[in-house]
Amino acid sequence: MRYLPRAIEPVFRRAASAFPVVVLTGPRQCGKTTTARRLFGATHDYVALDLPDVRERVLSDPRFFLERHRGPLLLDEVQAAPGLLPYLREEVDRDRGVKGRFILTGSQHFGLMAGVTESLAGRVAVLTLHPMTLAERLGAGRACRIPLDDSQTGEHLSLDRLARMVLAGGYPEVASGDHPEPRLWHAGYLQTYLERDVRQVRSVGRLMDFQRLMTLLAQNAGRLLNLSEAARDLGIAVSTVREWVSILEASCQVALVRPWFANVRKRLVKTPKVYFLDTGTLCYLRGITSPEQALSGIEGGVLLENAVFCEIVRGFWSRGEAPAVKFFRTSDGTEVDFLVTAGRRVWPVEVKLSATLSRNMARGIEKFREITRSNPLPGCVITTGREVVPLTRSVTAFPFSALSWD
Repeated sequence: MRYLPRAIEPVFRRAASAFPVVVLTGPRQCGKTTTARRLFGATHDYVALDLPDVRERVLSDPRFFLERHRGPLLLDEVQAAPGLLPYLREEVDRDRGVKGRFILTGSQHFGLMAGVTESLAGRVAVLTLHPMTLAERLGAGRACRIPLDDSQTGEHLSLDRLARMVLAGGYPEVASGDHPEPRLWHAGYLQTYLERDVRQVRSVGRLMDFQRLMTLLAQNAGRLLNLSEAARDLGIAVSTVREWVSILEASCQVALVRPWFANVRKRLVKTPKVYFLDTGTLCYLRGITSPEQALSGIEGGVLLENAVFCEIVRGFWSRGEAPAVKFFRTSDGTEVDFLVTAGRRVWPVEVKLSATLSRNMARGIEKFREITRSNPLPGCVITTGREVVPLTRSVTAFPFSALSWD
C-alpha cells in the first residue's frame, strides 16, 4: 500500500523534539504504526508489543529490556504491556534532557491513557491520529483549517466521487482504494473492534447488545441523543447506555457534540448530538451499500453532515488540539449545524446536500446572529456545488472540496 502523507506529521516531529515521550493513539487501523515508522523508523529501534513472545520477554525483565535498547525506541501497541510504563518513567527520569527517546503507539485509548497519565505525567505529549482527511486521501497531507476564505476551493469532487469516498471512509486501507471490498473490510474491522478492544473492558459483557447500540446510534447520527429512549429500545439500563457511549467516545468511534449556550431569552436545546468519526463505519452500520444511497435523500444529508464534522475535528487533532465544536438549536427549530471556536470567536457552519444555492441556506446562521446578538466570524454553508458564492453579507457557500485546504 502506497504511503499517503498525514497532516499530523509536523506536530509529531515537534513533539518528539520537545518531550522525552510521545504517545500516538487513536482507533485501530488508522495508520499509527505506519506513520510512526515513516517518521522515526530510521532513528528508533522498533518493538511490537502485541506479539505474545515479545511481550513476555519484555515484561519478564523490563529493566534488562531497556538496558538493551539504550537508544531511541519505538514501542508499538504499548497498551498490550501497561506494566512497562513505570520503567519507561524511570528511564526518562535518569536524563530528562533527552527528547524523543520513546515513541509509543496504542489503539485502546481507554486502556492506554489510564497508564500514561499515571506513569508519565509531565513527561509525555499525547497526539491522536484519526482516519484520513479529504486532503490526505488526495495526497496533499493537509487537514481543514478554519475559518475558510473565498480563495479556498480545493480539487473539485464530482458527486459520485464524493459519495464513494463517504462510503469507503477514511481508514487508510480502504481510503487508498487498495481494498476491493470496503463493506467487507468494515465488517471485519467492527468484529475486531468488538472482540479485541471492547471485550477487554470489564463492564461490557454483552457484545451483541453493544453492537446493537452502535447500530442504534448510527441510525440517529446527527440527531439529539436520548439516552432513556435508547435504553428502552435496547432493553438495558440507562446507566449502561451512558457507560457504553463513553467507551465508544474513548475508543474514537463516536463523538458527542454539545449545544452552545449564551445569555439569550430563547429556550435552547440542552441535549448533545452524536456523530461517528468515520463515515465508512457509519455507512456500514446504516446498511448503505452503494454510492447512490450514500449521497441522496435523507441518508445523503446525514452522511454529508457527518463527513463535514469529521473534516473539521480532524483538522484540530492534526494540529495537536482538542476539537472545539458545538451546535445551536432553539426549541422552535432554529438551528446551526456546527459552531466552531476559532480564537475567541465562533464560526457558524451549515451543511446542505445541494448544488443549487440560495439565500435561504443562510437563514439559520442569520437567525443565530439575531437571537444571540453576537459577532461571529462570517458564516459558512458547505454544499455539493463547485463554486464559492456569497449568499448574504455575512454568509458564504463553499464546496465540500474547500475543506481539503489548509
